[in-house]
Amino acid sequence: MGHGHGHGVTSASGRYLRPLALSFGVLALFAALEVVVGLITGSLALLSDAAHMVTDVIGVGMALATVLLVNRRKANTRHTFGLYRAEVLAALGNAVLLVGVAGYVLVEAVQRFANPPEVAGLPVLLTAAAGLAANLVSFFALRAGAKESLNVRGAYLEVLSDTVGSLGVIVGAVLMLAFGWHWVDPVVAIGVGLFILPRTVKLGLQALRILVQSTPGHLDPVVVTEALTSLDGVREAHDVHLWTLTSGMEVASAHLTAAPDADPTSVLNRAQTLLAERFGLEHVTVQVELAGSGARCRNPRW
Repeated sequence: MGHGHGHGVTSASGRYLRPLALSFGVLALFAALEVVVGLITGSLALLSDAAHMVTDVIGVGMALATVLLVNRRKANTRHTFGLYRAEVLAALGNAVLLVGVAGYVLVEAVQRFANPPEVAGLPVLLTAAAGLAANLVSFFALRAGAKESLNVRGAYLEVLSDTVGSLGVIVGAVLMLAFGWHWVDPVVAIGVGLFILPRTVKLGLQALRILVQSTPGHLDPVVVTEALTSLDGVREAHDVHLWTLTSGMEVASAHLTAAPDADPTSVLNRAQTLLAERFGLEHVTVQVELAGSGARCRNPRW
C-alpha cells in the first residue's frame, strides 16, 4: 500500500525582476561608454573592466530572461517541475562567461608587461569613476537577492567583480597620472582576473552540484534515513533521495516499511512533519508499504 504527497513548488524569483531590470539598463549604458573610451585610450585595464561590464550586461540579461521565463512557464504536463532549473543553467552560463573573460585578460596582461603601452590616465580615471557609480547601483540592487537565488548570485558576482575592477582601474589611473607608471595598467588587469576566478569557479561548482542532483550540503541522507526509521510505526526507511531543484528548493522522496498494524496515513503525516520541521523539506513524496502486505518497491533495472 503506498501513499505519496508533495506540496506545490513555488518560486520567489519574481521579486528579483525589478532590480535585475534596473541593473541591466544601467550596466548596458556604461558598458558602451567604457568600451569606447578604452579603445580610444588603449587602456587594457579599462578594456578589461569594460569586458567585465559587458559580461555583466550579458549575465544580468540571462538572469533577467530566466526570471521572466520561470514566472511565465509554470509547471505543466511537459515540465512537471516548471522551468526552475533554467535559473541554475543561467548561473552556470555566467560562471563560464566570467572564466573565459578573466583568462583572456590574464594572458593579454602578461604579454603587455614586456612593452607597457602609453595610456591616457585622465580619460581612464573619469570613465572608471562613472563605471564604478553604475556598478554600485547594481551592487546594492542585487545584494539581497544574491543570498537567496543562485541565478541572482551569478549576476551579483558579475557586478561585484566589475566593482572591484573599477576601483582597480581608478587606482591605476591615479598612479599613472601621478608617477607615469604605465606598468600599473596590466597589473590592475591581472589583479581583477585573480580576484574573480575563485569566486566564479565556486559559483560554477554550485550550479553543477544542483544539475547533477547532488545531496544539498546541509543535509545528510544517513541522518534523514535514521530519523525516518525512528518514527512510530516505521520498521525501515529506504530509497531515500534528497536533491535541489533550484536555489532554496530542496526536494525529497522516501519509501517507508510500516508495521502491519500501523495506520499508513498516520505514518505518512508523521514523516511529512518530521521532514518539514527538522530538515526544512516541504516538497516531499513518501511511499508507505505495510510489512507482510505483499507491497514492495520496484527495483529499476538501472
